[in-house]
Amino acid sequence: MNNRLVWCLFAAVCLALAMRIPQLDTRPMHTDESVHAIKFQGLWEHGTYKYDPNEYHGPSLYYATLPVAWLSRVPSFAQSRENLFRFVPAIFGAALILLLGFVVDGQGRAAVFWSALFIAVSPAMVFYSRYYIHEMPFVFFTFLLMGAAWRYSRNPRLGWMILAGVALGLMQATKETFVFNIAAMAPAAGLVWGLEHCRATSGSESHLAGERPLSVPGFVFKPGHWILGALAAAMVSVTLFSSFFTNASGPLDSVRTYLPWLNRAGGQSAHNHPWYYYLELLGWTHRSKNLVWSEGLILGLAVVGMIAGFLRRGLEARQVPWVRFVALYTLLLTAAYSVIAYKTPWCLLGFLHGFILLAGVGAAVLVRSFRPVTAKVIVVLMLAGAIVQLGGQACRAAFVYSSDPRNPYVYAHTLPDLVEMTDKIKTISQADPRGAGLPIKIIAAGGDYWPLPWYLRELTNTGYYADMPENPRAAIVVNSPQFATVLDARFTNDYADAGLFGHRPAVFLQLRVEKGLWKKYLESKPRPVVDGASDQGGAR
Repeated sequence: MNNRLVWCLFAAVCLALAMRIPQLDTRPMHTDESVHAIKFQGLWEHGTYKYDPNEYHGPSLYYATLPVAWLSRVPSFAQSRENLFRFVPAIFGAALILLLGFVVDGQGRAAVFWSALFIAVSPAMVFYSRYYIHEMPFVFFTFLLMGAAWRYSRNPRLGWMILAGVALGLMQATKETFVFNIAAMAPAAGLVWGLEHCRATSGSESHLAGERPLSVPGFVFKPGHWILGALAAAMVSVTLFSSFFTNASGPLDSVRTYLPWLNRAGGQSAHNHPWYYYLELLGWTHRSKNLVWSEGLILGLAVVGMIAGFLRRGLEARQVPWVRFVALYTLLLTAAYSVIAYKTPWCLLGFLHGFILLAGVGAAVLVRSFRPVTAKVIVVLMLAGAIVQLGGQACRAAFVYSSDPRNPYVYAHTLPDLVEMTDKIKTISQADPRGAGLPIKIIAAGGDYWPLPWYLRELTNTGYYADMPENPRAAIVVNSPQFATVLDARFTNDYADAGLFGHRPAVFLQLRVEKGLWKKYLESKPRPVVDGASDQGGAR
């Protein structure tokens, strides 16, 4: 890379951080985020973690959070804030831009520049970089594998193969769905290798005859290197799944996990959506009169990049294999996720990243296709204006509508109303001598009480129940409306109804407080000052 491109990437990283780091703790914790935060609690406070093959994905997110927690100097988990956890995916989201340095010769310098800007301002990339979930680290490790493999194909050194193996191990230790990415990469690489091989041999340039190791454009086979790369992947995977060799069943569980995940992918679920769900999210979403969301610019430029790759137009010869590989990989991965009925919006990040790489190529080809300088300037200004518009959408999604269902990337998100309820519970507990030890029971149908364990983490005597407990009484009781009639009959007149609070859209929780405690709470509140009153006892 030349110095100018290095500075461009640095500027793009700064832009990405500026859109990802501010106000990380203002949005309510999503259910999934709170689950991961509580999972991390054991690792932080006790140094223990055990992989669960039925839920939660892999361990890499939690181990990546450890150094952030140490450096934060937060004294305890109870005193931690949302920004500590969300800082982790935010850094991965910005660092994704730096990995473009691995593929400069494949993308082209101009395409790398445009791709860096698209990564920085893509609304989906920005929004989910501010979510404490596995998706952004997973996209990072996936691109690390692609970049290392590309570098190895250009310069078959052992170091690149080891790095590719490490990236593969980290992918597996992040999300079980890594198999889809590998299933898309393998045929894409094979097809590109076949096309390049046919082109080389048809030009009487056989790269096969008498050569050791076997080497053709885009593919290098050195058995020793591949074995060591596989060992590196296995070592990373086993180390993380075994919790650094303290959980012997962890590596085997990482294989067992596919049974429950396959059942979930193929079964009936509230998360089942039509095949075009992801393309609709990216292409055009209009849930309110004046709110239109679209990353159509990226999709449109990606099509231009694909056409350029397959027609070998507007590209240097060395770029063609990489662009074709990314195009095939992205199409196959998009098809795989579209076919699966079970869909959540953050899963689109993997193939969106592929579209962004192709969009960078498309933008570079588009600018290059105009000969007159004036025309080039006009095209660049139009692209710059479109990027500003994308950035505006990203800011709107990340800050203004961060938990609003009119934002297409908000999905079953916690309502601010729930945060208000938990603040009220904490204030009520302060009116009682037991304080943080005040007995609280959360009774939610089907165990649907998350993210309350995160918000009530300072209250140490809180119990959570998926069904009606034998004794539902406590100083404070929070219940799903399904249990209201039963609790009304059992509590008779002993509890004050402190309100009905929104949990998620169309999901509510009821707050009940023992009448004696409720009276103490009301007495502890400052009395309102009557307007116009004075210390002398009245108006003049």
